[in-house]
Amino acid sequence: MFSTANELVSREPAPYHVVAAGSRRGRVAAESGVSLHADIAFKDNVSFDTIIVPGGRGVRLHAKTRAPVVQFLLAHSKRTRRIASVCTGIYALADTGLLDGRNVTTHWRYADDVGRLWPKLRVNADAIFISDGKFYTSAGVTAGIDLSLSFVEEDFGSDLALAVAREIVVYLKRSGGQLQYSQPLLAQTKARTHFGNLTEWIRGNLQSDLTLETLAERMHLSTRHFVRKFKAMLGVTPSDFVEQLRLDEARWLLVNGDDPVNDLAQTVGYKGDDTFRRAFERRYGIAPAEYRRRFRLVDPFR
Repeated sequence: MFSTANELVSREPAPYHVVAAGSRRGRVAAESGVSLHADIAFKDNVSFDTIIVPGGRGVRLHAKTRAPVVQFLLAHSKRTRRIASVCTGIYALADTGLLDGRNVTTHWRYADDVGRLWPKLRVNADAIFISDGKFYTSAGVTAGIDLSLSFVEEDFGSDLALAVAREIVVYLKRSGGQLQYSQPLLAQTKARTHFGNLTEWIRGNLQSDLTLETLAERMHLSTRHFVRKFKAMLGVTPSDFVEQLRLDEARWLLVNGDDPVNDLAQTVGYKGDDTFRRAFERRYGIAPAEYRRRFRLVDPFR
């Protein structure tokens, strides 16, 4: 993320200089089997603008492994502008006591464990990332990308952050408050097989007739029974689910495409652009044209 930002800005000195720090210099074997190289040791006299603590089984399960990381963070906490954790990196950051009383997040699988071990933390199990003061915590794996993009945006503005997102082929820059699960993935996770198949079919057929009657008939259920079962499994009504998928697709097209808003409305399944505009403004609090103006992927750095 940061090297891509450096390439797009293309100036000297580069905005970001990334180093890997470890309890000692040299080779570090990651949980995945990949070997990393620590450029500096925790004891070295180096100052940082931002510290990011990655996750892994070591810091999660072994206090002995966490201890030097905790001491390193405490030693640098006052003079470092931002301190962040990705996934289970929160185990080391929480152990410092610096997060006490703060809003935090982590991978949904470990949220309950983090809350149990550090009861003074206010754990949000759903968020992609959360900032509270100078401390940032994020969910698993790809949430680190979202967190890094937020740093680029914080440092250099949304134009560069969106240009970086496009360069690394991220579907869309996500805000921290979005859910860790996408709506289709949430549907697949919660729904039994036949309902999971239906939600995937809906996603691939947004221009089709997706009325309650049509969907209920596809599932061989009465309309009333279909709505009740759908909501029980997914927590939303079929109509809300369809609208969210259509508007998510519309957001992507607004940022990445050139189609006029009325044509775009039909592309995602709305018969009239007035209906589409009202639905978009109701859900996102902004008109489609204004959303495009604000978040369009531009590349002013080449």
